[in-house]
Amino acid sequence: MLVPKRVKHRREFRGKMRGAAKGGKEVTFGEFGLQALESSWITNRQIEAARVAMTRYMKRGGKVWIKIFPHKSYTAKGVGVRMGSGKGAPAGWVAVVKREKIMFEIGGVSEEVAREALRLASHKLPVKTKIVKREEVGGESNEG
Repeated sequence: MLVPKRVKHRREFRGKMRGAAKGGKEVTFGEFGLQALESSWITNRQIEAARVAMTRYMKRGGKVWIKIFPHKSYTAKGVGVRMGSGKGAPAGWVAVVKREKIMFEIGGVSEEVAREALRLASHKLPVKTKIVKREEVGGESNEG
């Protein structure tokens, strides 16, 4: 599973998830991508489950790019612990995903296989998603 090698602070504030993603809105590496339609935390376990679902369906053909990483830690207190006495211990890692962010990309497989693999992956995630296709950027270059 994905976890940071080291962090400066073990316990972070929860933060805000307002607005759309600043970058990562286009499919850049593969031909198809899975785009989030709402903002949420996605745990490292959910990312791994989606990756496994995609690679198993593709029979390990093609290539999968994971464009999110769980940098943020979240904490939890034990069951039956009274209020107060500080923040809880780190319990896991999450990726903060804002709406319109491309989370996964697939390349090297047919369109039907890519769409079905991304559909299976979307069922493992806690956000509404849509499958997007790479837009070929064409046109004349203006050099000189």
